[in-house]
Amino acid sequence: MKKIGVLTSGGDSPGMNAAIRAVVRSALAKGVSVVGICRGFAGLIERDFTMLDSLAVGNIIQRGGTILKTSRSEKFKTPEGRERAADNLRREKVEGLVVIGGDGSFRGAWELAKEHDIPIVGIPATIDNDIYGTDYTIGFDTAVNTALDAIDRIRDTALSFERIFFIEVMGRLSGFIALEVGISSGAEEVLLPELKTDIDEICRDIREGLRRGKRSYIIIVAEGDEQGGAFTVAEKVKKKIDIEYRVCILGHVQRGGAPTAIDRILASKLGSKAVETLLEGVRGVMVGEVNRELVTTPFPDTWKKKKPIDEELVRLIKVLS
Repeated sequence: MKKIGVLTSGGDSPGMNAAIRAVVRSALAKGVSVVGICRGFAGLIERDFTMLDSLAVGNIIQRGGTILKTSRSEKFKTPEGRERAADNLRREKVEGLVVIGGDGSFRGAWELAKEHDIPIVGIPATIDNDIYGTDYTIGFDTAVNTALDAIDRIRDTALSFERIFFIEVMGRLSGFIALEVGISSGAEEVLLPELKTDIDEICRDIREGLRRGKRSYIIIVAEGDEQGGAFTVAEKVKKKIDIEYRVCILGHVQRGGAPTAIDRILASKLGSKAVETLLEGVRGVMVGEVNRELVTTPFPDTWKKKKPIDEELVRLIKVLS
């Protein structure tokens, strides 16, 4: 294998640039050239390619986002779109592909690999941390710390005004961010998509807290909670308890910013491992880290198998609040 490609796809996450850097420099160290594919699968279809040398990926490890840009491509979901993408790879003499993204990106990569016999290895990069086959995904730690910084500031106001704050964090299908932010911020309640939310129980907890002299409350709501987002949950609580509250939605601020050291290190390890995996002839897998060991997981398992939340952290929320 003399030439490989690398692209970033789907939602951006801090640490993607560190992964690109690791892929490029690890490949060059083994005598393999690297083509950067801009704008994800859309760029693959439109042949938006650029050669990446060591200088091209210099001074990017600390930057958020992705220098290759990203997108979600409807054309790539069609057989015709994937055929055009495969033709472009063949014309460019690209013999293997590294896809940096989440489960949607891996589904697209798997279809391309199956239909056109293209060696592809995935690197998990999503702030949601909801991909099976790795303890942590690139960007998750940064997103948690970004949200935590904001919540610490909000708590100052909550204490000063003696108010209840409902704070919405990202996590449409998973509550990993909400759970870790909840523990680390000392939140009184955490609402997760994985668990049924009992509004009556939340109200009982608030009343008990007020009875004990508690005058401020932080309730973390994952955006995908089945009771609705933070505004909806707050209104449901308000109907049962006459309280003054505020809602804060952190939104896309969680996806930006310089990656933490943990995300930079993880991205560096997985980027290098992805190149090694391709050159060893292994294909159709995602590289990840489980119990501090680098592992590979077949693409279909990354979305078919459910990554469980930490039940011990769920228990601790109640104990420590």
